[in-house]
Amino acid sequence: MRALAALSRFAGNTFALWVLLFAVLAFLEPTWFISLKVAIVPLLGLVMFGMGLTLKTEDFAEVFRHPWRVLLGVVAHFVIMPGVAWLLCAALRLPPEIAVGVILVGCCPSGTASNVMTWLAKGDLALSVAIAAVTTLLAPLLTPALIWLLASAWLPVSFLDLFWSILQVVLLPIVLGVIAQRLLGARAQKAEQVLPLVSVISIVAIVAAVVSASQAKIAESGLLIMAVVILHNTFGFLLGYFTARLFKLPLAQRKALSLEVGMQNSGLGAALASAHFSPLAAVPSALFSVWHNISGALLATWFRRMSEREERLASIKTQD
Repeated sequence: MRALAALSRFAGNTFALWVLLFAVLAFLEPTWFISLKVAIVPLLGLVMFGMGLTLKTEDFAEVFRHPWRVLLGVVAHFVIMPGVAWLLCAALRLPPEIAVGVILVGCCPSGTASNVMTWLAKGDLALSVAIAAVTTLLAPLLTPALIWLLASAWLPVSFLDLFWSILQVVLLPIVLGVIAQRLLGARAQKAEQVLPLVSVISIVAIVAAVVSASQAKIAESGLLIMAVVILHNTFGFLLGYFTARLFKLPLAQRKALSLEVGMQNSGLGAALASAHFSPLAAVPSALFSVWHNISGALLATWFRRMSEREERLASIKTQD
């Protein structure tokens, strides 16, 4: 079990590398991964089940201690990312399937990796976890509503079909995970040690499946989509940070808000796009999954240095 736990920690720490590696492999050799397409929804359900298995009542304590901070993060997430996605699609006049894919990933809840990045950044982890949990629980209602509102100009969108899909792949697995945690007790805590490995394998498989199914389209439009993804993610980080600064939150909370706004549950985006639109519509989510893990790690490193610099300055002032 120790070896498996160590492997799980290693996989979690090198998550971005594996996503990038298998995305490249799937592009170069799509036939190796095309059969994984049918597993996209079950794999995402497995990730959400793992999230439910780790959710604890104390994760929501931050909601009651500082409800306005959590509310600010949730509102910022569901306003900034969908809004930026729509503006980019309109400004760049993206083709319908790509536009829907960009808006779709923008309307998803916070990504699970954002909590890890916040911890690495020396941000407010409790606030990060609370925002991620609340956005995920609100996703069955808000995500399909926002997609219907913003993407209908490009392609027909069924609110009820999206709502039902998110209930099945997000809310139901989370509830089952919470129930399993209560029933298993201490054994669930042991299972938590290998959950990062399960999550990494699942997300990597989802990305590989999407990339392999859309290899030809990526070759044709990949640079355009990648540019949009980078802009989308960057604006999310910046606007999240400056929103927190506008409301005069301390540095640790500004970091958490920036990462929670800018990082998306791109696995959910890929699953919804594959199920309801087309393989091409799933490409923005797949590329977002690759990019935001790289950019999130870089931003977390920079944020961490900000904290260390502030600590050094505070130490110098104390000595004076």
